[in-house]
Amino acid sequence: MPMPKGFKSSHGYATNKAFEGGEDYRSIAEKMTSNGYKMNHATARNIFLSALVKIARPVHHFHGVPSQEDNVKKTARDPRFQSGVAEILSSLK
Repeated sequence: MPMPKGFKSSHGYATNKAFEGGEDYRSIAEKMTSNGYKMNHATARNIFLSALVKIARPVHHFHGVPSQEDNVKKTARDPRFQSGVAEILSSLK
């Protein structure tokens, strides 16, 4: 019996590797572990998404979009939102 298909994003998937200077979750976890913070790739992803949720929540409030936890998490996982945040952060350099 084949494995069931998981969640399929309607807007694709973002990877932080796609951004200039970005790294994948496994590389981040390895660097954190070598610096004394035990971490695996899933934890690195969860921390990354948690930070994006903290950015997405005030954006929802500002635009008057419902800010239930599910909506905010969906926005944080959206590659278009992640790309926008990366663009803003790169312009601050």
